[in-house]
Amino acid sequence: MSVREVAVEAYREALPALGASLLGGLLAGVVLGGMRAELRAVPGLLVLVPALLATRGNVYGSLGARIATALHQGFIEPRVTEADRRLYAAVAAALGNGILASLFAATMAFLVLTLLGWDVAGLATLLGIALVAGLLSGIVLTAVVVTVVFAGYRRGYNPDTLVGPVVTTTGDVFGILFLLVAVRTVLFVGGVV
Repeated sequence: MSVREVAVEAYREALPALGASLLGGLLAGVVLGGMRAELRAVPGLLVLVPALLATRGNVYGSLGARIATALHQGFIEPRVTEADRRLYAAVAAALGNGILASLFAATMAFLVLTLLGWDVAGLATLLGIALVAGLLSGIVLTAVVVTVVFAGYRRGYNPDTLVGPVVTTTGDVFGILFLLVAVRTVLFVGGVV
């Protein structure tokens, strides 16, 4: 295969995913821009947003890479079956890591902002928001990553090419959306709204 053919194939596989990533990032920005009231109601939330979004990309990007590697090596088939213990273990580990990383980010944001003397919401509020957002976005990201990697692999695409843009887009869009849901839920349960 020539260099030109490799480049054409790489662009053919990557451009649609990158285009979707661009649109998804813009959509996430629109949602974040509409969260002014929530950002005012929860001091320190804006500091937490980049950490939560980065966590989604890191944890679920790793999940996608593990699944892609297992597919390439023949350890799993490109479909979900009851016998895929490796797949279930990887999914459980990703969900657990995503939630723990979200809770850690909330704790660190609270501690750093407190040490800086900045106005910050209570630790329980930040932890509640991180837990709800981490759980909801983790469930959706897991489903999307597994579906896209398997579907892409079955159609002859390299799943490694798809994972990055798909996780970034899905993580941004659903991360911000579920952050909004989490803030409203925690504030409602806490009696602030």
